[in-house]
Amino acid sequence: MVKSLIDSELSHQTSRKLWMAAIKLPMYSVSIVPIATGTAIAYRQNGEISWGIFLTFLVSAVLVLVWENLCNDVFDADTGIDVNKAHSVVNLTGKKNLILAIANACLILGISGVLAISWIQKDALVVSLVAIACFLGYIYQAPPFRLGYHGWGEVLCFFAFGPIGVSAAYYSQTKTFDYACVAASVIVGIITSLILFCSHFNQVADDLAAGKRSPVVKLGTKRSAQLLPWLCGLIYAITVLAIVTQLFPIWTASIFVSLPITWKLCTFIGQNHDRADLLLNCRFIAVALHFVVGSFLSISLTF
Repeated sequence: MVKSLIDSELSHQTSRKLWMAAIKLPMYSVSIVPIATGTAIAYRQNGEISWGIFLTFLVSAVLVLVWENLCNDVFDADTGIDVNKAHSVVNLTGKKNLILAIANACLILGISGVLAISWIQKDALVVSLVAIACFLGYIYQAPPFRLGYHGWGEVLCFFAFGPIGVSAAYYSQTKTFDYACVAASVIVGIITSLILFCSHFNQVADDLAAGKRSPVVKLGTKRSAQLLPWLCGLIYAITVLAIVTQLFPIWTASIFVSLPITWKLCTFIGQNHDRADLLLNCRFIAVALHFVVGSFLSISLTF
């Protein structure tokens, strides 16, 4: 009887951990940072923002990311690449069609919010930019495209969350574009793509088995690990250049507080690039880097 209760409690705790991993709550900073960054630049330049548009865009961005994450699990289930992924929502529920329906409902709600912004502004550009970002998300994972399986995931991620996401948020407040927005969007695009890039190190075997040619598969784990510091270095190089050219305020140098996280990410992967068992959580170091850089970038740009 006691053993049964203990086994039940352990099973409950395991299930809870799997669901927390499936929900990917920390990952939603990915949808928040582009909106916050674009809005911050608009506030710095105009001294005011529309809170209604900002909050509507923020909720819509989160809903669109829910759609993308759920669809990713659904489409990966079709290829069998997630056969060893216990925290896949599809594997946890066994109800692929239901998950797809929920995903599409989130997409409709998210697009509806952005449509409302465009209707208020009497300008279709914002919803057009978001539609392009959604299209990039679709061709990344869905048949017949599945460009993520051909190594294009990071590129699509860069443009969807960087230049398109930040610019759409800025335009929703100002109905214009700006060079500072371009510089900030490149930084946001890089830190977002790093999460996807780092997530490949622990699943090379599964990717190869499913025919997925991720950048880490193409380059090999060693060369990919050697490339990582250069990608991270771009974040700080662009920041310094933008400060020197006065696109960013001096306060943006605060993103250098993220250097210890960058060092940890690069050294840990560099030392263990071929140890898949140790690299399962390296993506969360990348998520932490994204959160810290994104937070300090968006906050500093308001000054």
